Amino acid sequence: MHSMHSHEGLLIGEHFLLGDYAAAEGAIMAGCRFFAGYPITPATEVAERMSTRLPQVGGIYIQMEDELASMNAILGASWSGAKSMTSTSGPGFSLMMENLGLGIMLETPCVLVNVQRGGPSTGLPTLVGQQDMMQARWGSHGDYEIIALSPNSPQELFDLTIRAFNLAEKFRTPVLVMTDAEVGHMTERVIIPPPEEIELVQRPLVRKGDVEPDHFRIFRDPETGDDGQVAPMAVAGEGFRFHITGLTHDERGYPAMNAEASEWNIKRLVKKIRLHRDEIIQVEERYLRDAEIVVVSYGISARTSLWPIEQARKEGIRIGYLRLITVWPFPAEQIKALAKKIRAFVVPEINAGQILLEVERCAAGQAQVIGVNRLGGDILEPQQVLSALRAAAGKPDTTKADKC
Repeated sequence: MHSMHSHEGLLIGEHFLLGDYAAAEGAIMAGCRFFAGYPITPATEVAERMSTRLPQVGGIYIQMEDELASMNAILGASWSGAKSMTSTSGPGFSLMMENLGLGIMLETPCVLVNVQRGGPSTGLPTLVGQQDMMQARWGSHGDYEIIALSPNSPQELFDLTIRAFNLAEKFRTPVLVMTDAEVGHMTERVIIPPPEEIELVQRPLVRKGDVEPDHFRIFRDPETGDDGQVAPMAVAGEGFRFHITGLTHDERGYPAMNAEASEWNIKRLVKKIRLHRDEIIQVEERYLRDAEIVVVSYGISARTSLWPIEQARKEGIRIGYLRLITVWPFPAEQIKALAKKIRAFVVPEINAGQILLEVERCAAGQAQVIGVNRLGGDILEPQQVLSALRAAAGKPDTTKADKC
């Protein structure tokens, strides 16, 4: 389905844009018309841009009193029929976790952009980190699946914010854009195509006449028998009788306090993501055919791994590159298949080793897994990655003599 809105108020063409601004422009192009947020370094520029741009396209920007309220507000806006978004960084992300879980349980489409900084606690407000990656997967309580995308450039912040909205609408779930302070505060060329060239997905909606209002089931299993299919939503106030609650509920949305209802709820939340993993998961691959060592990375750390990979290949080390564009759900099958063919994985990331654990789990002892880590505050030095690649290949390290 292609977008039908006019060009009025839209930014089209080539621009030199801050990453955070590119995320805001991607949201607007995706049809986002409601933003609720709270200032926090290094994500404030997303909110600033939205505060200027949303009124220009007929949308609503609101600065909330805190991040708990911000996450709640975008859930409410979504149920009124609007595409909605918020942005934050580590401490605010922690505060949003409870209402993120509410959004997952209510099956509410919306987007949360996390411009990661060093933590824990107040940590390093102005400096980079990638320390929220496991929190993105497991930060709210209970069993659920999450979709999290990881851009590595301002262009991808534009593109993947649109993709986040499309995934949120299709699967009726909050979607995370897990960027970082370097990509968010980087200024690069961003190409914004006209709206007719951008494919947009709209949530499945029930309309008057489709079903008797009293017979509507907001969480009904589809009649097709496809466990992973998503039931249509209704817009609050249009006359359909339904209930939405974070409690375990029946298909009308009313509380149902028993093990059977819990199993029905959780299976649906999990299956709609797991059964569509192949459609959701995106990776970038280079040199995998002959690789003996594979770099698995994401975000800014993937970019700083590119020179070391090229340098190592010049030295005769067969290095492959697997960049996680989708981090959650994790591309487990691809890692498992690679593990049978290669000597080692090298996982560069700005944390103490988070996605490393997923690579280890999937490698299952069939390939060595080596972390290249920095504990927040700065990007990984390319020489540090190159040293790890040489070590994985059993080659002498001459890093001190290298210049990149």
